[in-house]
Amino acid sequence: MDSKIVVFICLIGAACASAPLVAARVDPLPQYSYGYDVQDSLTGDYKGHQENRVGDLVTGSYSVVDPDGTKRIVDYSADPLNGFNAVVRREPLVVAAPARVVAPAPYVAPAPYVARAPIVAPAPLVASAPAPVFAARLPSPYYF
Repeated sequence: MDSKIVVFICLIGAACASAPLVAARVDPLPQYSYGYDVQDSLTGDYKGHQENRVGDLVTGSYSVVDPDGTKRIVDYSADPLNGFNAVVRREPLVVAAPARVVAPAPYVAPAPYVARAPIVAPAPLVASAPAPVFAARLPSPYYF
């Protein structure tokens, strides 16, 4: 039984070897260029990529904003002679202002203590009753 399997595999191999090869059309100078850029402030997703190819030379770069607030940029190239080469660099998103040299402020002694006059609260207002009004008594012409 094992010899039948070996003979069958040999026959299949011979049939495949005698089949004519189909010639594939190969572009002698492949060329393309593409790129994209994502700027999503809602999710905080910022990235981009661009790539160019001329023949066997491929060059490109991509960038992504890392969680620590820096932008990572990778520039790369690939060819049959040198293989794949990449250079990674990081750039801060916020440009820091140049440091200024500031002289320290001179020492100023605090003002001497001066005692203040005590603050006296005003007397509370008390509503007084209106003064009684007396009508002047005129002599009456009639005496009893």
